[in-house]
Amino acid sequence: MTLVLVLGDIHIPQRAADIPSKFRKLLVPGKIDKILCTGNVTDRATEEYLRSIAQEIHIVRGEFDERERVPLLSQRIVENGLEGTDADALSIGLINGHYLVPANGDVDTLAATARQMDVDVLVTGNTHRFEAYEEQGRFFINPGSITGGFSPLEPQPIPSFVLMEIKALDVVAYVYQLVNDEVIVDRIEYRKSI
Repeated sequence: MTLVLVLGDIHIPQRAADIPSKFRKLLVPGKIDKILCTGNVTDRATEEYLRSIAQEIHIVRGEFDERERVPLLSQRIVENGLEGTDADALSIGLINGHYLVPANGDVDTLAATARQMDVDVLVTGNTHRFEAYEEQGRFFINPGSITGGFSPLEPQPIPSFVLMEIKALDVVAYVYQLVNDEVIVDRIEYRKSI
């Protein structure tokens, strides 16, 4: 089993002061195998914090990330949490949604992007709003904003992130949301059909 932290739209210090302390207590170094980040890390201290949680980290550049610090990749394909290709593996696409038109999390646009990337799971950001659903046999996850940073698309976002347990072709996604200063956890399952 692989445990993958999925997060994004951090925006420290421009739109949020920090990752909520109740979330930081849950993100224990050594427990998480990999991190998938949809971008907008925006500061070096946060990036270093993420690297302290897991040694393997995949970040795509958000519209507010500096080109010098974040790779120029606007999208990335990860197989079972590892970069590369394997026809029998569960493939995960990672992209910041501002590269898509429209950039508001449109279902048809996301489905077309998943088909174009040829992935089973598409992780996207930009809306600062958590979403997870299955469409056309694929699984779509937007982890929202881990800090709850302001967005024109979502003026009062709820801080959120996702932990995915990946075992072969099965994904169990645990969604963590900070609602009224209380951490709420929901569970969503997806199985790749062969």
